[in-house]
Amino acid sequence: MSSELKLVHLVDDDAAVRRSVSFMLKTSGHQVQTYESGVELLKDPAHLEQGCILLDIRMPGMDGLEVQQALRQKGVGLPVIIMTGHGDVGLAVKAMKAGAVDFIEKPFEKDTLVASLEEGFRRLSRKEATQDRKKDAEVRLEALTPRERDVLQGLAQGLPNKTIAYDLGISPRTVEIHRANLMAKLEVRSLSEALRIAFAAGED
Repeated sequence: MSSELKLVHLVDDDAAVRRSVSFMLKTSGHQVQTYESGVELLKDPAHLEQGCILLDIRMPGMDGLEVQQALRQKGVGLPVIIMTGHGDVGLAVKAMKAGAVDFIEKPFEKDTLVASLEEGFRRLSRKEATQDRKKDAEVRLEALTPRERDVLQGLAQGLPNKTIAYDLGISPRTVEIHRANLMAKLEVRSLSEALRIAFAAGED
């Protein structure tokens, strides 16, 4: 992959996070441009270089979801990966519905970060057809039982296990079992990967 596709636009209001994540990225062969706010990133969106945007979801002034929306309104189609703190999964789900490639929870390992970015760079380099992704996702979802699809739908709405259990009239433990089974059938290792398939198929 050419070096210009390895650029990461890192947006986080915490200077310590910017320093540590920049170091992590540079040691894995990425170029990094840092921004301390979404406003700074959006100053000249038309001239943002090709790359991935690594965006914190909780920032003062303009949060990650608002930045993501503004990028879309300005026609910036760069892949966005959301960084979340503990307990922000509901917000991260909203970000994925709005087109984010992935979300990763802080603190994250270098491997997790690099894997998410690689997915973003793949999208940049191949601009894959949405229709193909939709068909592939629909085929994969056919392997699930109706109850597993119900659980996935609840997860796609950002609901916690307890709420899904209550809505379906089953125990939280049963929800966990269905969740583990559907992830195994979809051959995914993280919730964000499962959600990516659900959203590609229009399950939300």
